[in-house]
Formats: sequence, C-alpha cells, structure tokens
Amino acid sequence: MPDKKIRRYALILLVIAIALGVWGEVSRVLARAALGKETAESAIPTVTTVTAERSALGEELVLPGAVQAFVEAPIYARTSGYLRSWNTDIGTAVTKGQLLAEIETPEVDQQLSQAQADLATARANEALANSTNRRWQTLLATESVSKQDAEEKSGDSAAKKAAADSAAANVARLHDLESFKRVVAPFSGVITARNTDIGALINAGQSAGSELFRIADTHKLRIYVRVPETFAAVTRPGLEAELRFAEQANRTFAAKTVRTSNALDPILRTLQVELELDNAKGEIFPGAYAEVHFKLPASAETLRLPANTVLFRAAGLQVATLDGDRRVKLKNIVQGRDFGNTIEVLSGLEPNDTVVLNPPDSIANGVQVRIAAPAKATGKT
Repeated sequence: MPDKKIRRYALILLVIAIALGVWGEVSRVLARAALGKETAESAIPTVTTVTAERSALGEELVLPGAVQAFVEAPIYARTSGYLRSWNTDIGTAVTKGQLLAEIETPEVDQQLSQAQADLATARANEALANSTNRRWQTLLATESVSKQDAEEKSGDSAAKKAAADSAAANVARLHDLESFKRVVAPFSGVITARNTDIGALINAGQSAGSELFRIADTHKLRIYVRVPETFAAVTRPGLEAELRFAEQANRTFAAKTVRTSNALDPILRTLQVELELDNAKGEIFPGAYAEVHFKLPASAETLRLPANTVLFRAAGLQVATLDGDRRVKLKNIVQGRDFGNTIEVLSGLEPNDTVVLNPPDSIANGVQVRIAAPAKATGKT
C-alpha cells in the first residue's frame, strides 16, 4: 500500500514537471514571437507628412527700402563774394522763388561798372564808324574815293558794331551775375541743410563743401528697393506694397510701385524698383529705413511645399510621396522660386500629393512607413 502511494505521488510530480516544462517552452516561443513582431513594427519608420497645395494667396516678399524726398537739390552760389545775410534755416518751409540768402559781390559790381563804360565806348566808336562809312559810301557813288578805301570804312563799321555787341553781351552776363546775388528757392519744399553763415566767403561753382543750402520736397516720397532676380518678372508698375517703419511700429503705409529700371544690376543681380508714398502730413522723413512688404500675385500653375521636404540627390531634386498603402514613391521635381521657408514647385508633383516632411537620407522607393499626425502646408513664408 505505501508503495502505491509513493508511485502515485511520483506520477503526479512527473506530470506537474512535464506541464511546467511545456508551459515554459510555450512562454518562450510566445515571447520570441512578440519580440519579433515588436522589432518588425519598430523597423517601420514614422514620418510626418504635408500636402502639396496651390496657395489661394499671393506671396509676401519683405525687402529693405531707402526713403528719399520726391525732389531734392543742393543750392550752390552762381556768383562769388561774401554772404551778406541768410533768411531761412533748417526745417523752414519755403515756396518757389522765396529769398534764401543775399551775397555781397563788390568785385562783380566793379566789373559791371567797367563793362558798362566799355559798352559806352564801343557804342560811341560804332556810331563814329557808321557815320564815316555813310560818308565814304556817298563819296564812292561820285567816284571821289577809291573802292578799296570805301570797303575799309565799311569793314571798320562792321568791326565796331561787333565790338559793341560783344561789350553788350558782357554787360548782360554781369547783370545775370548780379541777379545771382539773390539766392532763391528753385521749388517749394523744406530746408534740410544750411552750410553757410554771414561773412562766409562764397565761391561760385559746385566744389565739395560749397553748397549753401539743401532743399527737399517731401509732400511725396520715393522708396527705392532692390528686388532679387527671382522676383523681378512679377514686380511691375502698379504692384501694391505696405511700408513699415521702426519709429511707427504699429502702423502700415500703403504705397504703389510706379516704375522699375527694366534691367538687372550685372553685379548684384537685382532689379531697382521705385515706389511712391503720399506724405502730405509729413509723417515720414526722407532718409528713413523702410521695411517693404510686396504683395506678389498668386500663381495658378505652381504648387508650394516646405523647403525641408526636398531631397538633393544625383538624380536631381526629389520629394518622397506616399501611395495608398503608405509606401514611399520618390518623384523628381522642378523648383521655381525659393521663398526661404517654402519653395515653388513648377512640375513633377500633383495637387494633394502626400509628401514626407524631413525625409531621412536613406529613404527609398517601396519603403513602408507609419504616418504621424499630418501637418498641412500653409504656403506662407
């Protein structure tokens, strides 16, 4: 009887041992299978995607601009002397023809007096020569004098007349110099510089540092911008823009493109563009720095993508798109304008294509991927 119990217990223990062994083996197999599945799933890359779309809005191009007065000119002296007085200082609004300063010109005054005396002498000599010529022409008619002598008197009369005309021209020139003693504004505007004072020596001409005043017409302003070659074709007269200034950060000013140079700078490869801004209230000063926001027209023929979707490979520019099975399909594209954060795609891509964002360099055709939360391309820079 005891032997039977021992054998029964031994059998039970054997069965338990076999069950434990089988359970352990099955657990290891299941664990290996789960690990293999997890490893296979981990090998599938996870990517973020964007959608290629046509933007309904035009591009905003931001460039620096230089503000200049609509008309600006330095005022130089046209006669030499000493400054007698000045009537306008910086910041003074003047009208066309308004007196800015007066110059004392003693030397020109003496030259004018001498020229007038020379003219009087020349006129007297002309009158005498004309009288003599008439008498000799009368005597020649009666053959009382030789033709040679009569022609000499006629030539002398013509020479005296030419000398008198020359003296008269010299007097007129000096009268003009006398009129330049009054320095007047050539157009209405604001005096922006005064570089002279009473008693200063004035030299006629345009040598460096000799300008007396500088005047600017600021009722309108010109804004000059250099547009990169990429955007030159769409930057045309009539294109609207917004101007922003650091000193008026909360305001924008509307401006319009009025003309372009129609030629690219051969060194900078930029197009010079001029805009006009109404400044009737004098809110903006010439010489200011402007941030010019151009509103470029939208293109219905091109797509927009973030710049970090592009792969640079030997085959050219490529993007990684996904098919319905989430498998990669590489497509060659033709790039248009580069907007910095985004690029223009001229061909090679279809609207609503799903494109991989930040694709790894190792990505290849046919690779299956897992898609993270998609981000939609906005088309903004």
